[in-house]
Amino acid sequence: MSLNNPLSHHSVAGTLTALLALCLWAGGASVGRTQPGPLGQFEGHGDVGSPALSGSATWNAASQEYRLSAAGVNMWGPRDEFQFVWTRLKGDFILRARVGFVGEGVDPHRKAGVIARTSLEPDSPYADAVAHGDGLTSLQFRRTTGAETEQIVSEVSGADVLQIERKGTTVTASVAQFGELFQTSQVTDLELGEDVFVGLFLCSHNPEVVERAIFRNVRLVRPAPDDFVPYRDYIGSRLELLDVASGHRQVIHESNEPFEAPNWTRDGGSLIYNASGSGEGRGRLHRFNLRTRQPALIDTGSVVRNNNDHVISFDGRMLGISSHDGTGSTIYTLPIEGGEPKRITPLVPSYLHGWSPDGKWLVYTGGRNDRYDIYRIPSDGSGPEERLTDYEGLDDGPEYAPDGRHVYFNSTRSGTMQIWRMKADGTDPEQVTDDQYNNWFPHLSPDGTQIAFITFPKEVDPSDHPYYKRVYLRLMPVEGGAPRVIAYAYGGQGTINVPSWSPDGTMLAFVSNTGME
Repeated sequence: MSLNNPLSHHSVAGTLTALLALCLWAGGASVGRTQPGPLGQFEGHGDVGSPALSGSATWNAASQEYRLSAAGVNMWGPRDEFQFVWTRLKGDFILRARVGFVGEGVDPHRKAGVIARTSLEPDSPYADAVAHGDGLTSLQFRRTTGAETEQIVSEVSGADVLQIERKGTTVTASVAQFGELFQTSQVTDLELGEDVFVGLFLCSHNPEVVERAIFRNVRLVRPAPDDFVPYRDYIGSRLELLDVASGHRQVIHESNEPFEAPNWTRDGGSLIYNASGSGEGRGRLHRFNLRTRQPALIDTGSVVRNNNDHVISFDGRMLGISSHDGTGSTIYTLPIEGGEPKRITPLVPSYLHGWSPDGKWLVYTGGRNDRYDIYRIPSDGSGPEERLTDYEGLDDGPEYAPDGRHVYFNSTRSGTMQIWRMKADGTDPEQVTDDQYNNWFPHLSPDGTQIAFITFPKEVDPSDHPYYKRVYLRLMPVEGGAPRVIAYAYGGQGTINVPSWSPDGTMLAFVSNTGME
């Protein structure tokens, strides 16, 4: 569903839940000026603990930012005063935000962050990931009603990306300076109750001072359950646009029905993605109009079991797709407007990833004789396939550089999954990334100067790129250097499998995931 209307994703049931919660606590003056009604993706907002000076909260639907103001005594002892933007939910969750104070402020210990509380009472048990005005970053928590706050101080100073995650009675705080990898702290056996209030908060630490903060890239995620079965069970999808320079993100579409892998059309006007899951539309391709924010079905004739390996030719006139023909994944081409596809690869499985800039070649991953290597084939199907790699492990995700001189790909040949490149004829392979993580699907910027890719955590099998993990999107110069994080996301398979740069090289499109309860 489109997010043009900031209230469109709130159900009547959710609003009634918010109003009921407010009625339950309205009798206590300690709750302060908590307000009914949704604010962005949250159900309610207001002051907790009746600070002497009122706070406020606003939601900008265009920029997708929350702005909070707050006074209040320090959130440290047995009770708190702060401005809270909240929603009430059950079970496990992840809440992440990029947080910035407005101005130099008055008290160095003013606090802003993401939090989960048992209730709206000022002495409620809670846990938060919090940034202080002086740069101190920590996981703070109160185990029982009215107890003193405890703290685990992070080694990271000046963090502005804050994430809190609950799984059962374990709460994990992950923090980073934007661009860096997360550092985590954890508390176990923290009983907050099945129902919790989760959201954004700000506290001035000084009852006579009002401070302000901005919360960007706020994502509340309901992760996949532990008994989730890959390729049988699915959760919802969000289509996001990422400004590469600033890291600012915007959700432009979301649905309970899963979808994957957005291509950006060469005219800049649309995104092409495939529907996944087990529903009626599984395997169909859609064109999402960026002006109207509406998807439309693409006619692919009799080829309707398409996966998340689809590529647009450099001239923008043709679409290459991979589709299951009953025996395995097969590569086809068709006009970008749609039509009956032409089969290109005679052998299966073949998973398309790249089109040469001159339009003459398709490059793809082929499974032959129980091993996966990278192949190329004439894009008109006029010749046999050529194998470009010969390695016992997995080579995958090939994509041409814009000048056509190199093919970038990911390979397990060094142990973990890393980014590599080779000449277009398969010679002179060289490693591009070298770290302890698992890096997949290199995508070259239109000017050929930068590589964007997805990074999976160390515990993931290097040869796998599963659904529903805590992943990073990272960026590095083509000539080398340390990658930097440009997005912290919950996703994986289908997030950024295909070339997804905007034509002007300023933005990336990708898919993140969440349950839509």
